[in-house]
Amino acid sequence: MSLSDDGGYGGDGHRGPETGQTRTRLPDNDGDIYGSGRRSRTGLSSRNLVTIVGVIVLLLAAIAFANRGGSGNSETASNDSPKDPARTQPTAPTGTKAVSGKTGGIASGFAKTEQGAQSAAANYAVALGSSDMFHQDQRHKIVDTIMAPSAVASLQNKLDEAYSPDFFKAVGLKADGSAPTGMTFVSRTVPVGTKVKDFAKDQATVEVWCTGLLGLAGEGSVKPVTTSWFTLTMKLAWTGNDWKTLTRSQKDGPAPVSGDVPASGAKDIAGAVQGYGGFTYAR
Repeated sequence: MSLSDDGGYGGDGHRGPETGQTRTRLPDNDGDIYGSGRRSRTGLSSRNLVTIVGVIVLLLAAIAFANRGGSGNSETASNDSPKDPARTQPTAPTGTKAVSGKTGGIASGFAKTEQGAQSAAANYAVALGSSDMFHQDQRHKIVDTIMAPSAVASLQNKLDEAYSPDFFKAVGLKADGSAPTGMTFVSRTVPVGTKVKDFAKDQATVEVWCTGLLGLAGEGSVKPVTTSWFTLTMKLAWTGNDWKTLTRSQKDGPAPVSGDVPASGAKDIAGAVQGYGGFTYAR
């Protein structure tokens, strides 16, 4: 029912003929001879008013609870370290800000906690799996940013050897690492979850479960974009007020069963890669 200012049913023409009874009113329609539906004489009843006030109070309480702790950068209120080391923490938002800034386009300024180490490992996994790694200058910047100083030179040499013309050819690229004309090269790593294996004062070992995209999107591509599942293990060291990578290794899986979603066309994949940006990952 809706509120009314007339306080009644309308004119006398709406009553039955000399019977003292009132006709049943039907929903409003064009040309309805009964006019609009019955109006309440007193507006909202006290019961309805109490119900509405109660709902509003509960809603405000829920909003306050959901926002609690989300505006600060302190991790003191979070359950950072489980009492049982064998129990893994669920990968879920904590309300703690991930980082305070970026260095070379990569998140930096992580907290010196287990959560901070997991956030660092996840963001470093994204950088190491990006298409920028296929260009020497950009690859060197990434390694300089995320690796501990003692590990930079060794990894740079290994990566320069790995990203060779033969490797580029194997993934469908030109010898210089660029994509063929009309093609969009796709290389992305998407963290699915993180787990701390070891944590000490200045070191942490973190596993990052990932899915990845790799291939060429375009009409007639001989290397279409495919997905993969793998786990990165990163050993991190607290260096210069941030987490840096000492070593990293990779193994296949765990891989879920493929779903029944049909593969998209090359145009859709290329458009998605160009249209959807990445994230800063936080544990």
